Amino acid sequence: MMGMDNRRFFETETSKPKSPFVTLGRFARWFRPYWWLVLLSLAFIIGATYVQVLTPELTGQAVDCYLFPTNPEACWVTGGTIPVTDEEKIAGLAGLVLVLCVLFVASSVFNGLGFYTMSVAAQRVLRALREKLFGHLETLSLGYYAEHEAGQVMSRVTNDIDTIQQVLGFGLVSVVSGFLLMVWIAVVMLQTSVAYALISLSVVPLMFLTTTFLSGRARKAFRKSRQQIGNVNAELQESLSGVREVQAFNREAESIASFTDTNAANRDANIRAASYTSALGPTLEALGYVGMAIVVVVGGLAVLQDVPLLGASITLGTVFAFLQYEQRFNQPVQQISVLWTNIQSAVAGGERIFSLMDTAPDIVDAPNAQPIAPIEGRVVFENVQAGYQDAVHVLRGINFTAEAGQTVAIVGPTGAGKTTIINLIPRFYDVTGGRVTIDGHDVRSVTMGSLRSQIGIVLQDTYLFSDSVMNNIRYGNLDASDDEVMAAAKLVQADGFIERLPEGYQTVLGERGAGLSQGQRQLLAIARVALNNPRILILDEATSSVDTRTERLIQRAFEQIMAGRTTFVIAHRLSTIRNADMVMMLRDGEIIERGKHTELLAMRGAYYELYMSQFRAQEAMVTGNGHSEPPAKSPGPLTPSLATGGD
Repeated sequence: MMGMDNRRFFETETSKPKSPFVTLGRFARWFRPYWWLVLLSLAFIIGATYVQVLTPELTGQAVDCYLFPTNPEACWVTGGTIPVTDEEKIAGLAGLVLVLCVLFVASSVFNGLGFYTMSVAAQRVLRALREKLFGHLETLSLGYYAEHEAGQVMSRVTNDIDTIQQVLGFGLVSVVSGFLLMVWIAVVMLQTSVAYALISLSVVPLMFLTTTFLSGRARKAFRKSRQQIGNVNAELQESLSGVREVQAFNREAESIASFTDTNAANRDANIRAASYTSALGPTLEALGYVGMAIVVVVGGLAVLQDVPLLGASITLGTVFAFLQYEQRFNQPVQQISVLWTNIQSAVAGGERIFSLMDTAPDIVDAPNAQPIAPIEGRVVFENVQAGYQDAVHVLRGINFTAEAGQTVAIVGPTGAGKTTIINLIPRFYDVTGGRVTIDGHDVRSVTMGSLRSQIGIVLQDTYLFSDSVMNNIRYGNLDASDDEVMAAAKLVQADGFIERLPEGYQTVLGERGAGLSQGQRQLLAIARVALNNPRILILDEATSSVDTRTERLIQRAFEQIMAGRTTFVIAHRLSTIRNADMVMMLRDGEIIERGKHTELLAMRGAYYELYMSQFRAQEAMVTGNGHSEPPAKSPGPLTPSLATGGD
């Protein structure tokens, strides 16, 4: 199992966090297509905020006009006159209560509509973000996936998006409305009394400094937390994928211990992040109480001593209004502090997502790349050098020509560069020197889509999807009819076992084709390639994991689909090599011998030694006399396109 010490791919993310405003700005750009929903939500938020700012003023009016009449200007309900009789006071208070009730209802409606419209916009943004992220993942080169764990990548698409979802919508509206409310209240307080407002809001700078200090550390901690949850996913994905190996080697205890360590690291990272966010709420709450005490003490002294502040008289109603202003000012501060955990986690998740989206594919179409015309299949390697790491060459000076329709077998020890050669043809990787051409076109000068659509690949490790047999074969040509799919299956002699499945071609396979033998999975993969009708075939040890009987079936199918096609074969079995037009023997990234099977045997060199140690016993088992048997007669073509390759 992979331990924590080996997971270093994303560690550098947590050390250099970007400014949160940069991340938030990138989020804002995703809302541009839904600007009308954002504006509509903002209008509802403004309406709700106006109500919240207006209600403290009406409370102060009730005090100064009806409870302790001192300010005629506050009595707008009675036309600017102070009521004299109790009946007038009761009527005025009743009118104010009715107005307040209407405002409370309006505020609830505005808030609900604001949350709804913003949630609609947020869900559309999340959908677009997921689609963009998934589409970007499909464009990344194979080298990226060779260096990054699948669990880490999946964590960005799932967990990181989920943290953003928790903030967008409800959280976003709460933050926007809270910020707007604080600014609006501050303006109203300053308009009422500059001195009293500045004294009442004197704790705001302390709130800002506290928030800045704790939020900066919380964001770093949450970046670490997001990375650690990615490690948990990677560990889980690896354990589930390798559960057979875990049980076969009796390593359940070690697997559990490894996951426990990874999970503990995730726990510690989350506790560290929570320690900062949990300290923020109580600190801001205490500062809010200090601000309210300042309002009461300063305002009460001004009223009792009848002392104006910078020329502005302070009434008891003003004190009540400012006390409510202070409370309403502190409410969004407290609300934002409660949401701060999600906000910081979302910012950290956003940074990870945008970092992935900023990762450029290693292999891209050239700016002037043109679609390649239907190819004949002449492949030329001209002094090719290639490697997967800088300054480390896997191939050195590879030169050969495969004429259209020829079969080229590539043999050699592990690490000789066989797979690297075939990876260069569909341009899964690029050469570091020289060039690869098909029909005279450098593969880097044509579009990858047009190139790969004419190349069929069958690998040793066959991948089948959790879908029906029919759709797994149809993956080679999504436009193929059911009859064409079944014809491809018959061509490779896979129809026999398919028809014995519970639901035939409509049988839904398990993950990676669970429930089928290796040979059956391989036959489906070959049927998929046959349906694709490629001009170039690449067979990477396609028969190394099947029994002799199944290999014969596969070889007969190969004889059909290889006809007229350029074929590259990496094989460990003689049956796929002995009839090749050219056999290349590789060692340490160089071609040390080339020629036909019989020619290389006559040379008694490296290929002869390989044959004597590995292939001769196979040939004796197949023929029973040590000589190659003639290939069995293959079944006739079921569709012209599959038999002729489109010629």
